Amino acid sequence: MDGRTEMELRHLRCLVAIVDTGSFTDAAIELGFSQAAVSRTLLALERILGVRLLHRTSRTVTPTTAGVQVLARARHLLAEADELVRRATTGQARLHIGHAWSAMGRHTAEFQRRWHDRHPDVELQLIRHNTPTGGLAEGLCDLAVLRTALDTRRYAHALVGHERRCVALASDDPWARRRGIRLAEIRERTLVVDRRTGTTTLDLWPEGARPAVEFTRDVDDWLAAIATGRCVGVTPQATAAQYRRDGITYRPLRDADPVPVHLIWRRHDPHPATHAAVALLTDLYGKDA
Repeated sequence: MDGRTEMELRHLRCLVAIVDTGSFTDAAIELGFSQAAVSRTLLALERILGVRLLHRTSRTVTPTTAGVQVLARARHLLAEADELVRRATTGQARLHIGHAWSAMGRHTAEFQRRWHDRHPDVELQLIRHNTPTGGLAEGLCDLAVLRTALDTRRYAHALVGHERRCVALASDDPWARRRGIRLAEIRERTLVVDRRTGTTTLDLWPEGARPAVEFTRDVDDWLAAIATGRCVGVTPQATAAQYRRDGITYRPLRDADPVPVHLIWRRHDPHPATHAAVALLTDLYGKDA
């Protein structure tokens, strides 16, 4: 058997404890082991990995170069393991809703307030994760708010509302003084697009009449590009509500279809509070009609 398969979380906890406490003696106290057991556990980990992890003197314990790398990864793995246990034991008492951008837009604060009032026994946590499913595919959330195309084979979903589109531009842009902008005008500008999680595609314009494009991969980079004045962006109104920044102005886009807003979840593993979240968010978006 490959020795690497024998590594256990206790080995990693031992390494972290030794480094954090600064000695084998204090690590033994923290872990509730004997000092000899701490030494054996560390030696076992070094044997499994095939590298020395700590420099030991009579007074100090410091990580080797390899130890620094292993320690960083160990902390991450232990945190993931602790989160796994926490979610397994308290998962029904928490509802994690993910999103790539903008959460529920201008309804975010009201959704949180009403959820707390109506479901005090289910803690709500919003998670921003810059992936196409807002963290759902990565197992980081129970539901996700989605404004882009969705995989109906993999995920169950509910349409909760629509959001009008707007144009994001630098506050000193001449268009910032206008009440609205039309799609055809944007083809004269450079459009900044988040190709990974953004809602805007060139399909909004007819072929042959499309704007020049600059691509980004994150909302902060998207906003930074717009603030320079060299680009404009097209986005749902939710972005204007969640990302009010100095130097950025939002103006209505007059002639574009609204953006559908869905809640999505795993088909075979829905959280018990899924339908309550759908109902509440649908009600809030319904007031926009």
